[in-house]
Amino acid sequence: MTDIQININNKTYPTATQPSIANLKLSLNSNEFICLVGPSGCGKTTLLNIIAGLDNDYDGEILVGQQHTHPKIGYIFQNPRLLPWRTVRENIELVLGEHQSPDVIDALLEVMQLTQAQQVYPERLSLGMSRRVSIIRAFAIDPEVLLMDEPFVSLDAPTARQVRELLVKLWQQRPHTVLFVTHDLREAIALADRLIFLSASPMQAVSEIIVPIARSDRGNELAIESFRQQLLQNHPEIKQLL
Repeated sequence: MTDIQININNKTYPTATQPSIANLKLSLNSNEFICLVGPSGCGKTTLLNIIAGLDNDYDGEILVGQQHTHPKIGYIFQNPRLLPWRTVRENIELVLGEHQSPDVIDALLEVMQLTQAQQVYPERLSLGMSRRVSIIRAFAIDPEVLLMDEPFVSLDAPTARQVRELLVKLWQQRPHTVLFVTHDLREAIALADRLIFLSASPMQAVSEIIVPIARSDRGNELAIESFRQQLLQNHPEIKQLL
């Protein structure tokens, strides 16, 4: 996969008095896990929609390598958006081509611990299970970029941690470039290779910080909290963005 460059000069909604996004430049490296952190209403979902090609009303460009094109996208929303009249497996099959091997789904279900639930309808799933199905559905198409818009919001802490760990396990087995939106700095540190802090509207990148904690230590809450305190101390501009 080639690297991706995002240049958004201006994104202004028709009824707005100022831009939602202005002079934003982001570089996404191949197979990198990036967490976007910023205040509510700063335009993070708008940014994801632009990258996904769902919003083309902006001044700027998306470059994949040297080509002016949108990358192949997997998108995981806050709401799992499963069709209630289809089973877990059928919801996943919807995104696949007719010639796609069923082995792909079997492998993804196994990693996300949902093999036994594949014939279950969404109404019988817990919220955590539904979110795992949405993750499988996004990975199944083998995207170039995976967009995740606060996918673990409203989950209790133990469930959120379990799903995060399963997500990382799946990502390590099937690497993709990931853009993950969150308000939770601890969650961002636990997941990201790189943190990008975004300002209030008009959105701009305020800071970009590499997370130096080894992947094997990301389950250590003391290490996560220590780095969080270090960030807040060394980068006081971050506090107002949380």
